[in-house]
Amino acid sequence: MIKHFLNFEWKQFFRSSYWQKSIALNILLGFFALYMILSFLVLGVAIYPLLKKEYPESDPLIIVNGFLFYWFLADLVMRFFLQKLPVMNVKPFLVLPLKRSKIVNYVLQKSALSFFNFLPLFAVIPFGVVLIFEDYSLTTALIWMLTMVVFSLIINFVNFIIESKSAETELSFLPIIVIATALFALNYFEIVSFSKLVASAMNAITENPFLVTVPILVLIGVYLANFSILKQKLYIDSSLKAKTEIANTSNLEWTKKFGSIAPFLQLDLKLLWRNKRPRSSIFILAIGLLYGLFFYPNPMYSDLEWLYVFVGVFVTGIFMINFGQFIPAWDSGYYKLLMSQNIKYKEYLNSKYTLMIMVSIIMFVLSIPYVYFGWKILAVHFAALIYNLGINVYILLYAGSFNRKKIDLTQRAAFNYQGTGAVQWLVGFPLLFIPVGIFLIPYFTIGFEAAVATLIILGVIGIVFHQKIMSSIVKKYHSSKYKMISAFEQNN
Repeated sequence: MIKHFLNFEWKQFFRSSYWQKSIALNILLGFFALYMILSFLVLGVAIYPLLKKEYPESDPLIIVNGFLFYWFLADLVMRFFLQKLPVMNVKPFLVLPLKRSKIVNYVLQKSALSFFNFLPLFAVIPFGVVLIFEDYSLTTALIWMLTMVVFSLIINFVNFIIESKSAETELSFLPIIVIATALFALNYFEIVSFSKLVASAMNAITENPFLVTVPILVLIGVYLANFSILKQKLYIDSSLKAKTEIANTSNLEWTKKFGSIAPFLQLDLKLLWRNKRPRSSIFILAIGLLYGLFFYPNPMYSDLEWLYVFVGVFVTGIFMINFGQFIPAWDSGYYKLLMSQNIKYKEYLNSKYTLMIMVSIIMFVLSIPYVYFGWKILAVHFAALIYNLGINVYILLYAGSFNRKKIDLTQRAAFNYQGTGAVQWLVGFPLLFIPVGIFLIPYFTIGFEAAVATLIILGVIGIVFHQKIMSSIVKKYHSSKYKMISAFEQNN
């Protein structure tokens, strides 16, 4: 049966309509994976001699065990944000005479082959081999490596439990942040020394190998917990169960002031408020608004005035970037229906443009208190706003014509890469770094005021030629219309 499941997934992957379109992104991710593997490999080989050199009187294995708490905590956080739950299209199998337990076991066992489970081995195994060559007993080295593998799998399944529970909340990333912060704080302030507890446990296991059965039993426990959670959800009609809620209505009469784009503007506002993923992106505005507090109060950045541009573009354009990069994929679920109506593409895109500039202006107004850290910050934020309204917004709209991946509006927003393609990865560079480069040229040759004026002038030029720019973008959408419809229909 496992062979059949693997065969079905292999065909599903290579027969998908969009997998070849993501070759460039897959190559990029492959290079990133290779970089991580080499980094862990170097760490595994070099950590023992480095510790022996710095602490000649101490046992490097005991020192490493003392830092394992931070390793496990970082591993859990990284998995939550980067590792996705192992999924397969199980509904076609539910009508066949197959036991649900077999399907669930396959899904869980598939997760053991995750890259995030193999990655630590490139540090663990070399370090274990070095221990053997450094006159540690073979049993000690093997038990230590086995225990690290078991803990890695425990973290793997604990992450799935946290993800499945947190996915039911609006801000799905908050539980892991709260858990990680609380554990780190308790350990840092020595209220509960998790570092010592983990180190003592690892030292005890290496000294008494039979104790390795304890983490193995824990692994079995978290596996069974995941099994129970998944099995309860594995019903063919689970997606048909609807919650009974009181309908919420909102008055959007004020949008009629925007004329012909009002219906599309109302549609976007309802989409943002009624659907989980876009609604969660609204809460990210608070993170963007507070972003400057990481830089402006810090004396280290007080003389780096060019950095203000990066912060200003991010603060005033956080919604523009987060929402704009998925235009028109937000409407992918009903894009074919939308395009079959007697509507003008220009009005459709102008509603997106209007929504993005409205929120950007609001973000600038809310960021005015940053003037407390200096008038130059307010000046740069204003210049960044004008640049966003006159340049970046058009970059996002134009890039949207290359979107080919469907978005599930019911999924969480934070660190969700579903619907993300090469376009989203590439468009971030011109949005954030080109204005910094433009600012630096007059800043070092003429002065601060000239650099601010350059950004404002470029933004004003874009605003003045709005109609011509939008006309060219509309033409691009028209030429890509049927390609997008076909791609959104075939994406899963």
